[in-house]
Amino acid sequence: MIVTPALADANNGNWQTARRWARMLASAYRVSLQDRWPGPPTQAGDPAPPDLMIALHARRSAASIQAWREMSPRAPLVVALTGTDLYRDIDTDTDAQRSLALADALIVLNELGARRLAQALRGKCHVVLQSCGARRTMARPAGPRRRLRALMVGHLREEKDPRTLFAAVHHLAARMGPGGDLRVDHVGHALDPALGAAAQALAARVAGYRWLGGQAHEPTRRRIQAADVLVHPSRMEGGAHVVIEAVRSGTPVIASRIDGNVGLLGDDHPGYFPPGDAVALARLLERAQDDPAWMHAMRQAAAQRAPRFSPEAERGALMRVLRSLAAP
Repeated sequence: MIVTPALADANNGNWQTARRWARMLASAYRVSLQDRWPGPPTQAGDPAPPDLMIALHARRSAASIQAWREMSPRAPLVVALTGTDLYRDIDTDTDAQRSLALADALIVLNELGARRLAQALRGKCHVVLQSCGARRTMARPAGPRRRLRALMVGHLREEKDPRTLFAAVHHLAARMGPGGDLRVDHVGHALDPALGAAAQALAARVAGYRWLGGQAHEPTRRRIQAADVLVHPSRMEGGAHVVIEAVRSGTPVIASRIDGNVGLLGDDHPGYFPPGDAVALARLLERAQDDPAWMHAMRQAAAQRAPRFSPEAERGALMRVLRSLAAP
């Protein structure tokens, strides 16, 4: 069983991860997806309980995690730390902390994630990098382009830090007018109404910025593939799938230097800016338009990281975690 705090109607990272893992494990396990653990059978004829649980998010799935452990102290339990739990909740939330203690194995989604854990927990921690299929890299002009097409994909909420993108757009307004050479599109639902209002106001003031609202996954992936650069300014990430989709599409990534991004892109990635630094982000967007050699280095960086995010690599890592729990 995979327990995820969000199902299909949420269309967020936890749901996408749970659905992908269910498909990857289906050849070796009978898998069910639930938003919570309903508890053991209560009457004759109820289905037998699953042999193993994978719970996504230490805090949001905490009730299911505790109920599972109470049902059977020996039933294998895997807790995947998907973002806000790893980089916020485990510091102060007792439910999240209890989930870490109860788990037989912990999964983090970036290569630096384990260093957020207490030393005593690191021995049961595994890195499983998420994946997606590769897409053909779009043909790019060798020299200066007529207009840079930048894209941010992320719901409008504080953790994704759209305000830094908004401020960068203000800095670039002179280059984003009707005749300008910079364009920024932004995909994501307004989970915070105030941020949605700010996006609408910015789009009305700056012609080169478009907030496109929430979009289905496939057209969003095509936008990532067609963009010159993906902008990912998050303050908190477990391992953003949109970054992986960009890398697997050959699209360079300009990202905030936080562990969740560095743990995917590597410490030597050329496209980082300090989190929350709108001026630095604006300068990198200008460099993406004005410096073909730098953009070539950015595309090379994406190409070098892409094999790490193949479906075969993710499935292999996930299967190794589960097999380690079945070992004598």
